[in-house]
Amino acid sequence: MATPPEAAQPMLEANVDALADFVRRHPRLLVLTGAGCSTESGIPDWRDDAGQWKRSEPIRYQDFMASHATRQRYWARSLLGWPLMAQARPGPAHHALARLEAAGHVQLLVTQNVDGLHQAAGSQAVVDLHGRIDTVCCTACARRSPRAQWQAELAARNPLWAGLAAEVGPDGDAHLEGRDFASVDVPACPHCGGLLKPDVVFFGESVPRERVLAARAALARSDALLVAGSSLMVYSGFRFVQEAVAAGQPVVLVNRGTTRADALATLKLAAPVGELLTRLADALVGPVSPA
Repeated sequence: MATPPEAAQPMLEANVDALADFVRRHPRLLVLTGAGCSTESGIPDWRDDAGQWKRSEPIRYQDFMASHATRQRYWARSLLGWPLMAQARPGPAHHALARLEAAGHVQLLVTQNVDGLHQAAGSQAVVDLHGRIDTVCCTACARRSPRAQWQAELAARNPLWAGLAAEVGPDGDAHLEGRDFASVDVPACPHCGGLLKPDVVFFGESVPRERVLAARAALARSDALLVAGSSLMVYSGFRFVQEAVAAGQPVVLVNRGTTRADALATLKLAAPVGELLTRLADALVGPVSPA
């Protein structure tokens, strides 16, 4: 049931007060972010408020690696979806978290997003848990290259596909249902002829160990865990809630919908992520001066 407009403002004020009080008592935070931080930047998310898929599940690593046809389908869709990611700019949540880091409240920001918007907003201590979509890597020689360069090559080889219109999905995907992808020309690595993939962690692929260890070390230095804009349905993020609870550290969740960790949270605030974090930064750091 939607909150009546006349009740929304007092509820927001109460949430701001509760979150600001929490952070004052736990000033050193490990922050874990999800797709809800980037929806205000125009990037669609994967799940609804109940934590269920809004669309088909993302591609799996094993399928991408095993099937040329699957890679053709992936890159055709990504060819059309990438421009939205390339044009996206940081939103209120990204800017608020950068301000909180600059004020010393964020020990480390661990993001499940692959869009690079936290860094674009000015956050310095960031672990991209699932990698970055703006980079392409070779699975054979491990060389990396900018996605913009790869995009130009894909478009040059596939002009008819590049000219299509499609609804854009999360993480630079696009909806191209019912098409035959056999004509999609997928270039090989120019250095070794190997198979190229986006430098992101696909479903079924392991998060690099060094990223997990960096997050755990920061959690050990922190007073609490703040989760912002994530349903935590994916274990790679949910594990940090489990580890915080096991260590006796409080957990605060800021997410409009249901999360996998609702029963574990010290504090759960069902509120717009960008607005609430902006108000939190204003309360703790002071409002941003007009330009």
